[in-house]
Amino acid sequence: MAELLAKGIREFRENSIVKGRILEVRPREVLVDIGYKSEGIIPLSEFDDGEELQVGDEIEVLLCRLENDEGMVILSKERAAYRQNWEKIVKVFEEGGIIKGKVKAAVKGGLMVNVGVEAFLPGSQIDIVPPKDLQQFVGGTYEFKIVKINNDRKNVVLSRRELIEQERAEKRLQFFDAHKVGEKVKGVVKSITDFGAFVDLDGLDGLLHITDITWGRLGHPSEMLKLGDELDLVIIDLNKEKERVSLGLKQTQHNPWDKIEERFPSGTKVSGKVTNLMPYGAFVEIEPGVEGLIHVSELSWTKRIARPSDVLTVGQEVEAVVLGVNKEQQKISLGVRQLDPNPWDQIEVKYQIGTQIRGEVRNLTAYGAFVQLEDGIDGMVHVSDMSWTRKVNHPSEVLKKGDVVDAVVIDIDKQNQRISLGVKQLDEDPWKAIDQRYKIGDLVKGKVSKIATFGAFVELEGDIDGLVHISQISEERVEKVKDHVKAGDEITARVIKVDKTERRIGLSIKAANYSEEEIAKEAAAFDSAIKPGTELVGLEQAFAAAAEEYRPGDSSKKK
Repeated sequence: MAELLAKGIREFRENSIVKGRILEVRPREVLVDIGYKSEGIIPLSEFDDGEELQVGDEIEVLLCRLENDEGMVILSKERAAYRQNWEKIVKVFEEGGIIKGKVKAAVKGGLMVNVGVEAFLPGSQIDIVPPKDLQQFVGGTYEFKIVKINNDRKNVVLSRRELIEQERAEKRLQFFDAHKVGEKVKGVVKSITDFGAFVDLDGLDGLLHITDITWGRLGHPSEMLKLGDELDLVIIDLNKEKERVSLGLKQTQHNPWDKIEERFPSGTKVSGKVTNLMPYGAFVEIEPGVEGLIHVSELSWTKRIARPSDVLTVGQEVEAVVLGVNKEQQKISLGVRQLDPNPWDQIEVKYQIGTQIRGEVRNLTAYGAFVQLEDGIDGMVHVSDMSWTRKVNHPSEVLKKGDVVDAVVIDIDKQNQRISLGVKQLDEDPWKAIDQRYKIGDLVKGKVSKIATFGAFVELEGDIDGLVHISQISEERVEKVKDHVKAGDEITARVIKVDKTERRIGLSIKAANYSEEEIAKEAAAFDSAIKPGTELVGLEQAFAAAAEEYRPGDSSKKK
């Protein structure tokens, strides 16, 4: 008997799993018989269903200690279950299987999950997109993949994301096999970007580009879509290799551009609302989904409009005329100025060449002055048409903004909408009869108006300039003109040259007291000194080379 008893005792090893039978269920503990000489005890808290325990039930427990100080056997149901579960988890991990578990709590960086043992689920492995609120998962039961085990520390790391990605990959393959271009599908808006929206097609993301959301103008997809929206869409492209699906929302609606040319032929008067303003024009919606462009040049026949925003505002109702339709590019050209007659169509009748007009100087440029003939129509007086006798370098020398001037229409360019005006044409050209007013040998008086390196210009009667060449200033050799005459000096000189064709008069100070014979000699000398194409080719180059300037009425001199 002693040998049998000793043999039985040796079969019981601490930290081993044994079977036992419930002898008694107490308020805080359960009494269990494992066939040892004394009964074992297990805290009631180790049982999930303590109220359902029955005397005689057989359970597996871990033998923690054969005897404590009171001679009782210490047992644990939880530790037995943990060891059994750990072995199961290791086997699942090795086989790459799936395990179910219940989320116990949200902790820093993820979730704690009960899969028979306590396991950790990192936040990045909860879903495809890491959720912001982890509490929503607490209490839920899910399937997981075991991605890491540490036997020494008994740590388990789980992933739910891998299962979701695997499931979505299977659904993607199924989607491409089951659908084709042109089919209608349902999807839920998953995310919104500047260029469109990504739509969840039950596991597969499709792109709804901004250009395929509506037939009309859309600044941003969020103007029509929001997260969670369920949409009826059309598949417009499938790429199985790249797993891409292009979707269309506007394709589920009537295309407003169908038969657009029949509904809006050129010349049709339309009305609509300004939807957008750009530097080059204004977009106007003439019906839902259909916009036309009013180019800035089509806003007015006569006004120079720099930007459409100067005359239009977004939301403004406007009328326009259809100028052209391009169905393929879905473009309609509109014009506002076509609502009124083009004043330039009758410009040649209203302002015939030779007509004398009066207008206000509206603007000055380097080459002329713009004179307003009527609202929106200007004519230009070029600097070369301001005086018969004076070389006008800049219009500000004779005109200023706001002056009211008389002029003559001298040319009309209808195509380029230009009217050329002349002020000098109001008077007879004095050079036509210059040889009658000034003859060689005449003694004249005048005021020095300009000094040049080659001579001095003298203003004669009738606002006509004559030139005293440097060789005609003095009998002595002259090195510098300004050492002998200055702008504003009154001088007396002889006319020694009159050239009607070249519009020039040659003068000589030193010949003021010469005889006719001597004057003839100086005239010949003058011709040889002033070579055509050099110093005295009209007044243009001479004035440009002047070192000093003087104008009648000016209070200053330039030296």
